[in-house]
Amino acid sequence: MNARPAVSLAALLALAGCIHASRATRPALSPNARALRFAKLVDGDGRVTQDATIIVDGDRIVSVGSGDGAVPSGVAVVDLRKYTAIPGMIDVHTHMTYWWDHAPGTKPFGPGGTRRPPSEVATVAMANARLTLETGVTTVRDLGASGYADILMRDRIDRGEAVGPRMFVAGYGLSKSVPRPNAAPPASALPASGSLAWLRGRITALADIPLAVKTQADSGADVIKMYGSTGTGADTSTTQTFSYEEMKAAVDAAHALGKRIAIHSYGANGGRDAVRAGTNTLEHAVDLDDATLAQMARQGTFYVPTIDHNRYYADFRADYGYTDEQARGLDAYRARNIETARRAIKAGVKLAMGSDAVHMMFGQNTRELGFLVQAGMTPLDALGAATVNGAEILGLADRIGRVAPGYFADIVAVDGDPATDINAVVNGVRWVMKGGAVVVDKRRTP
Repeated sequence: MNARPAVSLAALLALAGCIHASRATRPALSPNARALRFAKLVDGDGRVTQDATIIVDGDRIVSVGSGDGAVPSGVAVVDLRKYTAIPGMIDVHTHMTYWWDHAPGTKPFGPGGTRRPPSEVATVAMANARLTLETGVTTVRDLGASGYADILMRDRIDRGEAVGPRMFVAGYGLSKSVPRPNAAPPASALPASGSLAWLRGRITALADIPLAVKTQADSGADVIKMYGSTGTGADTSTTQTFSYEEMKAAVDAAHALGKRIAIHSYGANGGRDAVRAGTNTLEHAVDLDDATLAQMARQGTFYVPTIDHNRYYADFRADYGYTDEQARGLDAYRARNIETARRAIKAGVKLAMGSDAVHMMFGQNTRELGFLVQAGMTPLDALGAATVNGAEILGLADRIGRVAPGYFADIVAVDGDPATDINAVVNGVRWVMKGGAVVVDKRRTP
């Protein structure tokens, strides 16, 4: 029989010292710490922990373990073992301030509705924020709002004055302005340089772009948005509106200010130039060529296909006043969107979940994941698109998108197994914690 190797007294003392030091440096838990017990945890990077125990203290996760032994003495236990835990999800393309009161004779878009000041919009649109939380989305990137109502919403939520997802906002998106003959803005609205790139992000010349980007950043925008083509609602046209040079000017100006940029392009030409210009994310684009997809994969450009929002507009065409022919056009565009996403996945492009939610689409934010699976992702990959990829887009990969020590306690309980069935994520959300606070609880009663 082989003898065990001898262990010196010095080695034992050193080991004991390490254990003692480890315990001594472990942060003390507050009286409000909780142990969350789940059947399992499916994390944003695909790791699965059976019989998961997550220790939360304040707004952060302290530890992740398994079983009874991972529960510290004296810590209150929240029994969620009927459910699977996933990280709070990230919707990287919303329009949270688009709220409609359904007033008779009005439509969600267009004239005739009640006009509200931004402060009022930021109040009524909190209904959209609450519906978003109910889908398990605890963070959004909001890409375009009028009157800086998105900034007002973000700040109210951050101050704890309202309940909603963590918001990263763009203010006004930069769009191409075509001046009407003999129609000029009042002199008081112009910057000192005489440029037309004022607060609303309307661009008439290349020289306007750096000032327009700076205006959004100075007004409190977290991210810059540029509309690089036509296309919205029932309009599925793909006409490029900004040139490569103009897109490059916006990208360079945003990056010089430490801001990331998202460029909207419904079509392939605008998408190609946005990628060449160095956009951080490309929104919507269909029919992208192989060279563009390869460049996206090579340089780490994220594709946010927003497939489901065209399904939404077709389903709600009566509310918007769209014709059956327009609905068929939306369906046809969606098919091209799915095919482009399929090719992007095969090319190794990183995708993220963006709903492009407006009006009645809030509460349906995560339906996009079903289309990502249809395009070829596994359920785990789709969950990653909604978590770790969204966190990377925001530059917050060390704080959100995973259930791990030191991360914000953004945790969702779902009914079912998201590792094998994406519907568990889309339709199975029962309980949501954001930053350590329970914001949704729809658990079944015994």
